Amino acid sequence: MKYFSFIFLKFAATTLPLFVAPLHAQVEHVDPTIGGVGLMLVPTRPLVHMPNSMLRVYPMRKDQLDLKISSFPLSIISHRLGELFSLMPGETGGPQVWDQESTTPYYYSTLFTDSGIRTEFTTAERAGYFRFTFPDGKATLHLKNILPGALKVEGPTAVSGEESFKGMKAFIYGEFSQPLETVVTPGEMMKLKATANAGTIGFRYGLSFISVEQAKKNLTKEIPQWNFDAVKTAGKARWNKVLGQVAVQGGTEAQKRVFYTSLYRSYERMVNITEDGHYYSAYDHQVHKDERAFYIDNWIWDTFRALQPLHMILDPKIQADQLQSYVRMYEQSGWMPSFSILWGDNPCMNGNHAAAWFADAWFKGVRNFDMPKGYDGLRKNSLEATLLPWRNGPKCALDDFYSAKGYFPSLTEGEKETESLVHEFENRQAVAVTLGNAYDDWCIAQLAKALKKPDDANHFLKRAAFYKNVYNVEKGFVWPKDKDGNWIKGFDPEWSGGQGGRAYFAENNAYTYNWDVLHDFHGLIGLMGGPKAAEQKLDELFTTEISRPKYEFWAKFPDSTGLVGQFVMANEPSFSTPYLYIHVGAPWKSQRILRTLLETFYQDNLHGIPGDEDGGGMTSWVVFTMMGFYPITPGVPAYTLGSPVFDDVSIRLENGKIFRLTASNNSRENKYIQSVKLNGKALDRLWFTHDDLTNGGHLELEMGNAPNRNLGINNPPPSSLTFDPASLK
Repeated sequence: MKYFSFIFLKFAATTLPLFVAPLHAQVEHVDPTIGGVGLMLVPTRPLVHMPNSMLRVYPMRKDQLDLKISSFPLSIISHRLGELFSLMPGETGGPQVWDQESTTPYYYSTLFTDSGIRTEFTTAERAGYFRFTFPDGKATLHLKNILPGALKVEGPTAVSGEESFKGMKAFIYGEFSQPLETVVTPGEMMKLKATANAGTIGFRYGLSFISVEQAKKNLTKEIPQWNFDAVKTAGKARWNKVLGQVAVQGGTEAQKRVFYTSLYRSYERMVNITEDGHYYSAYDHQVHKDERAFYIDNWIWDTFRALQPLHMILDPKIQADQLQSYVRMYEQSGWMPSFSILWGDNPCMNGNHAAAWFADAWFKGVRNFDMPKGYDGLRKNSLEATLLPWRNGPKCALDDFYSAKGYFPSLTEGEKETESLVHEFENRQAVAVTLGNAYDDWCIAQLAKALKKPDDANHFLKRAAFYKNVYNVEKGFVWPKDKDGNWIKGFDPEWSGGQGGRAYFAENNAYTYNWDVLHDFHGLIGLMGGPKAAEQKLDELFTTEISRPKYEFWAKFPDSTGLVGQFVMANEPSFSTPYLYIHVGAPWKSQRILRTLLETFYQDNLHGIPGDEDGGGMTSWVVFTMMGFYPITPGVPAYTLGSPVFDDVSIRLENGKIFRLTASNNSRENKYIQSVKLNGKALDRLWFTHDDLTNGGHLELEMGNAPNRNLGINNPPPSSLTFDPASLK
């Protein structure tokens, strides 16, 4: 024992600047029921899955307060986009009242109170395992198709099935732990009864998007034996390894539950659908052989801001595989996808935000993907595809107008739509489209420079300035403009915007979009009249109350929950905004508001998420903010400091190094940063680079209960049209 201690101390003294907290199991802090009741829109689900795996299961019910479970899907298609197959115990197969629920990332259990049946589930990556305990020994199960398809008996203990959706199919092959007889003729529903009394029935199965035969191979490979507890134990170990990449000390137990549950949520997507070196792609409806993993399911409007940047730190090799998957999708379909759903591109929302993701990876040193081919796709989408919301494909007249005039034209209130491609519900979102694509084109310009394409770089830099064309200096807001270059009259920054606010914006009002210029805060602040004027406008964002009753406001902007004044915590375009005080010389105000936002809106209870979580899109912001830093601009390899919740955060990096952030004298009251040291050297700035992090640095913060109003005010992180991210080394 003395020998071990000597070796450890010698290792610590020679490799680390000071003792680092061990990175250990953290899954016990995860509570999948957090956010299980939606404040306005969609709740979270107690999802059981392996990190980034294609098989994902939860109980089917309205939300966490629904007294009855209707059934258990054998997997889901995508977050919020449907389920595949259905299994339910009991004589009728109907909904049952549940109780005594146990939820973890790797294991689920509940008791049906009337029947007394215990249902348990655990999972591998492409195979799952149910265990049902029947108190009377009379085992009955109902296996059904949720979507059009068929089920088939493969023998006394085996079944198979397929379902069709959106031009593709899902397949299952499953085995029961003892013989069952089919009471109802196979087809779209099977009623199965045990041939003898059975206290417990197991059902293990494989999922495939290639064939039933491949589903059987997936089962045989991943769950070869009847050992439920072994699969459960392996799943727990897998999650502990993943969550254990980040170790925290300090904070409350409730804060640890919020943090690690958020980190768990950040592994829901993208998902690896490779099966034995093959994958089915809905982008050309072919099965491809490729030893490299193929990932789908990325709601990029939601995820480019925080989810992908988080995994640039935690899983850069997987990020490279995911980026290469987007390159494959472009090669197979002819367009760079936006929302790469299982069944193909589902072009929700707006923007060409894959550009931000690719640029963020490139300038953070993630290079193991075909950047030249990816660049071709990003360029094509910007110049040849339509920028219309909820569309992908060839451009239309409005896109030509955008290229010529530098903004997306808006209709006046009540004016009839002139372009048939405009989505009948989502509308033009003209200001949001202009802002989002200006940023995306800035990212493309940076990639063009890196690829030594100066003409492209200059062209896209000009387009990156288009956001200025929708900023009304006189009014102090981004503002819709008609085709003749006139500001829309009668526009109210809080309220106007046509159907659901979607004529000019997407899910939020002008107060939110005023700050959605991620690539040029220097220029934006200049338009606002300078740092002091911009600071005042930020203050007004958080203090200007909505002028209508909340029920009326939310009827128009249902995503705008988590309100602080006009600020919307519950929607992605707001994520960078609380950090922006660093750009106007008042970073201490960010430290204050960030603690307030976390404490108010992210609690360890059923209402613990203020809006649509979107499969990691929102909870990844929580992970960053609780650690104490955030990537304001994906594409710029820098992180802005906020106010860390924990005294000590240690991140084990893929390269074997550890980045550590410590906050001395930290508490609920002591939320203000007094001083900063990086690797023992004092800094007069409140940001650091991605290289500082990946080199395994130690960032030391001294905290206090009063603001240091001078720290970092003259050294904001870079943000301008002319800034070159490659220079930040």
